[in-house]
Amino acid sequence: QVHLVESGGGLVQPGGSLRLSCAASGSIFSINNMGWYRQAPGKQRELAAHITLDLSTRYADSVKGRFTISRDHAKNTVYLQMNSLKPEDTAVYYCYARVLDYDYWGQGTQVTVSS
Repeated sequence: QVHLVESGGGLVQPGGSLRLSCAASGSIFSINNMGWYRQAPGKQRELAAHITLDLSTRYADSVKGRFTISRDHAKNTVYLQMNSLKPEDTAVYYCYARVLDYDYWGQGTQVTVSS
């Protein structure tokens, strides 16, 4: 079992920044990939960013150049630094951790970009 706790969401003006954190606990030695999905109202959940055990990263085209995902193995935490935020980034952001073929999910954190 893996338990994920997210933090760092909130309300920010367009052009602003936020950093999301996701701390993992439990069977952390079994975690492979981690990342962030997001779901905007009325839309399907989509991958925002992904990071592997060896720290390779992948981003959605819509966030490339603005978002940076990172991972601290010592703290069992993954981060999502979000810069130059746009109103279309408004969504609930969910952290996930993959163990073999199973994905564990956090409870989600709301990010709202609005003036």
